[in-house]
Amino acid sequence: MKIAIVGSGLAGLTAAVDLVDSGHSVDIYESRSFWGGKVGSWEDKEGNHIEMGLHVFFYNYANLFKLMEKVGALENILPKEHTHLFINNGGDLKSLDFRFPIGAPFNGLKAFFTTEQLNIVDKIRNALALGTSPIVRGLIDYEGAMVIIRELDKISFKKWFMNHGGSERSLKRMWDPIAYALGFINCNDISARCMLTIFMMFAAKTEASKLNLLKGSPHKWLTKPIVDYITKKGAKIHLNHKVKKIIYQKNSSSYFVDELLMDTSDGEKSISADKYLAACDVPGIKKIIPKEWYELSEFQGISKLRAVAVATIQLRYDGWVTELNKNNTNVNTPSGLNNLLYSADASFSCFADLALTSPEDYRKENMGSLLQCVLTPGDRWIGRSKEKITEEIDIEVRRLFPSSKNLNLLWSNVVQIPQSLYRESPGMDPFRPNQKTSIENFYLAGSYTKQDYIDSMEGATMSGHLAASVMLNKEVKLAKNLAVS
Repeated sequence: MKIAIVGSGLAGLTAAVDLVDSGHSVDIYESRSFWGGKVGSWEDKEGNHIEMGLHVFFYNYANLFKLMEKVGALENILPKEHTHLFINNGGDLKSLDFRFPIGAPFNGLKAFFTTEQLNIVDKIRNALALGTSPIVRGLIDYEGAMVIIRELDKISFKKWFMNHGGSERSLKRMWDPIAYALGFINCNDISARCMLTIFMMFAAKTEASKLNLLKGSPHKWLTKPIVDYITKKGAKIHLNHKVKKIIYQKNSSSYFVDELLMDTSDGEKSISADKYLAACDVPGIKKIIPKEWYELSEFQGISKLRAVAVATIQLRYDGWVTELNKNNTNVNTPSGLNNLLYSADASFSCFADLALTSPEDYRKENMGSLLQCVLTPGDRWIGRSKEKITEEIDIEVRRLFPSSKNLNLLWSNVVQIPQSLYRESPGMDPFRPNQKTSIENFYLAGSYTKQDYIDSMEGATMSGHLAASVMLNKEVKLAKNLAVS
């Protein structure tokens, strides 16, 4: 069977793995000049590795980890300390420290009861909210708890949290930065289902909330091993191939795709296959769907989905930014916080010093920190000049970290994406489509499609497996959070 996949992100690549393993011919068509989708990265003329976001690998990413193990990429992740760090103004370091010998769920309870990021009143109110949540049931009945959690998609996490005794200060000082890191929107805009799904997974197993970062750029250490795996089995990736039009036929009320009309660097091409998989994000699928298809229910749902803006900045300094109040004058002796970092006092809710966390590609001789910061909410940064953004964020970095006040900014880069992940707003989950459509030979993948997780690397991987299974008409057994070891 000949299969055409549109999109080379994790969803499309995962589906391709399953399809080539089943002996089918696969061609992947990517509109950009590089593969990887939202985890794509590239190298500029000066050798700087640039990516479109900050990619963190939690241990509850059971399906992604199995995929990485299969293609020989699992060794490319670097584990970090089991603690989530908050940086407040003046280098004031606080934490959610999950390190506790007894393990889940007691390590989570310990983290929330001992965090210095909240005062005692807020800790008690947090405990009240989480103690009356479906998470408690999930400790003995995981699937039963998830049924309840899915129903909470209709309300925001803020509304749910406040209704269960939580406090405004807790939202501002701790939960908003986490929500921004997960879905690029705050607790008032993100669904309770989204946040509680993650809490449920973290509570169910000790290792689930542990995090890792890649040893270097995603292009080299995440997606290239997958690409190598599928191409060795005959798959082909065609870059700079943009879908111009889907050519289809309609018989009575049914549709059938005949071919894809592509714009390429060599001119217009027609691509034909037995089956077609659109492994796109929300903006991408909306661009290629024929208008007539919106009369079908699954595409009506897609029309209601919205995407969030994502903006990130990289800042390279001539010393080590996150060493707090120390004074390390030796630029070639790395020093600082080797972990994912959050802040409630900056325009970047989550960030990391990639020169420390991912040194293979991001540490440079005679240079110091390379901060990668996620600017939230993204909307306010879209369309602004990169020079102004850099100036503003550099000031905020120096306010957070006194140790950086005398450092020189050597290089910066800003990436602005007006539409990226789907917006996990309350009430949107029912509009996420299944991977199998009513069009006989046309399928969907992407982390926005129906799967029991958020728009993420794990969600994309799950959607790819699900799409391949319906294309092959065979059952798929997804890895569960509880299987993470």
